[in-house]
Amino acid sequence: MRVVVVMRVVVVMRVVVVMSVATQAQDTMLRSLDLTFNNIQTHGAELLAGSLQGNSSLLSLRLSGNKIGRNGGLDFAGMLRVNMTLQELELGECDLEMHGMIGLSTALKNNTTLRSVDVSRALLFSLLEEWAVHFSKMLPVNSSLVELHLGKMGLTDTGMERLSEGLKLNHRLRNRVSRDGALHLSKVLKGNSPLEVIDLSSNRIEDPGAEYLSEAICCEGSVLRELSVCRNNISTSGLLSLAGALTNSPALTHIYIWGNHLEEPVCQAFQELLNTGRLTPEQTDVRPYEVDGHVFLAELFHHLRKHLFFTDVNEQNAGSDSPQQ
Repeated sequence: MRVVVVMRVVVVMRVVVVMSVATQAQDTMLRSLDLTFNNIQTHGAELLAGSLQGNSSLLSLRLSGNKIGRNGGLDFAGMLRVNMTLQELELGECDLEMHGMIGLSTALKNNTTLRSVDVSRALLFSLLEEWAVHFSKMLPVNSSLVELHLGKMGLTDTGMERLSEGLKLNHRLRNRVSRDGALHLSKVLKGNSPLEVIDLSSNRIEDPGAEYLSEAICCEGSVLRELSVCRNNISTSGLLSLAGALTNSPALTHIYIWGNHLEEPVCQAFQELLNTGRLTPEQTDVRPYEVDGHVFLAELFHHLRKHLFFTDVNEQNAGSDSPQQ
């Protein structure tokens, strides 16, 4: 029987030393380690990254919310050149800087086991968006990634265009987060992309961007399943085009729209989608209600799912460990 150990640890800095020793042990059964928001800084990141170079058991490491900074990012980039066991690495809101991002993209050119990476909200101040160029060059070469989370990166249209060049040549990724470049992203979708999940929350794709995406979603061969366009300054025409895309796309099942301009025609369209069963309450973040004969939408606290790859892996492992009937 396979034993999967999942540990959620709330620690102070000195305990990181103990955990680094634990993860270094070759016979440990630890598979998933969650150290999010534990005030781990550069030295702790160095210890953890160093211990993982010789580790052959840990599959998932989540460090989001720890300010490991530039050097911490470089330490984990060096680890990924050696470790060929880790499958999920979460470094969101870790104050990664440009050199760390470039180092990670370089390491991912040769790493063959990592499936999911989250580097959201890095501290990137260069207008040239060099990191996007490096990630674009990495994407056609990498053969293992299926999830790449790039939320809150401040991507401009130019940066999205650069990243799209790599996306067009990558045939594995199913989850990417981008900003503003909806036109470039729609071209990727039209090219029979394997993208299954797109998060464009908190950007400004507006009506034209929503319409570009709607057209691409309806193209034959689109496999997009989940889309979030929350808080994108989209009004009636853009949201109605997305509602139409949901009607005409057999693949798209989840859509999240809260934070846009939800005028009555939009409310009526989503009420119809829910009433007909084309959309279920669990697959969106809005719920219709009526007052004095007018339809409005209330917010449901449902969000785009993250870590789909590792969730799928855990479910498969649980199924394989269950006794045969």
